Formats: sequence, structure tokens, C-alpha cells
Amino acid sequence: MAKRGGNSIFIKMVSTALKADGKKTGYFYVTRKNPKSPNTTEKLEMRKYDPVVRQHVIFKEEKMK
Repeated sequence: MAKRGGNSIFIKMVSTALKADGKKTGYFYVTRKNPKSPNTTEKLEMRKYDPVVRQHVIFKEEKMK
């Protein structure tokens, strides 16, 4: 039987989009990644939908607090 949770950790993907007033939207996704994988040594960047600005934008990885 597999171990519960495994090696994956939760990370927060934060939007890099800016609102009209120049501030960040503050929208984020929570996802998992395996830190022991050789493919994920650097921080993740994904292009996902930000409903605040209604566009697909780059989301960058941040640590969960």
C-alpha cells in the first residue's frame, strides 16, 4: 500500500498580473510538487487563468506559510 502524502509538498502559485492601479491581483492556485524530482529543481512557472484580470498570465511558485 502506498504511503499517504508521499514526497510531494504543497506550493502556492501566485499571479504576476497587475490591476489597472498597478497593484498585484493577489490571485493564487495551490498545487503539489515533488521536491526530490530532478525535473523540479528550480521554481515553477505556469501559464494559467487569472479571473481578476480575465486573462491567462504567468503564475510563479511561492512557499506556503
